[in-house]
Amino acid sequence: MTAPGVPPDEVPVAGGLAASQAARRRRVLDATLELAERGGFDGVQMRDVAAEAGVALGTVYRYFESKERLLLEANLTQVERLRRRLQARPPAGDTPVARVIDVLRRATDALLRDPETTAAMVRALGAARRSDADAVRRITQEMTAIITAAMHPGPPDERDLAVARALQQVWFSALIGWVGGVDPPERVLDDLAAAARLLLDGSPPAPGAGPATGG
Repeated sequence: MTAPGVPPDEVPVAGGLAASQAARRRRVLDATLELAERGGFDGVQMRDVAAEAGVALGTVYRYFESKERLLLEANLTQVERLRRRLQARPPAGDTPVARVIDVLRRATDALLRDPETTAAMVRALGAARRSDADAVRRITQEMTAIITAAMHPGPPDERDLAVARALQQVWFSALIGWVGGVDPPERVLDDLAAAARLLLDGSPPAPGAGPATGG
């Protein structure tokens, strides 16, 4: 029952936010992704995010202290969407390495289709401060859960967690190379597939996965 005098849209929901607050926060994150898609990291300005979301500038700062934080939280929403897509269409493959490669390929394909947003996310991760550690940790935990779930059912062991962490480090490094124009987009996928094979079953990289050729 709603307490007397409390508007229905201000009733607290899971996570501690009222329904109206959660909706505003979601609009801010969606606006961040829209602006990043159009203009990359520099295209995300707090005032523009507020205008795009239809909220006051103070509302944006109420939830996010900087645009780096905004982009990190928007990154987390992307990872959560990836998990839902994988639940709807589980990774393909008869072996752990095949399933992990399928997951990473599907995730990377989505990133490569939206280069401006991906560049903004990579830059935000690289600029993360101590105060952003919780957001980075949540992104990492979500991706770790996605990767280890592709390996096998049941809780992950220490080796699973170590492999997932190593793959994410390779992924981030490969994305930096692509965003910076050092490597072509296919290099990201090749590096991830090679790392997954080496870490999960010790097999060599697939034929043709040679050294980076540059952008």
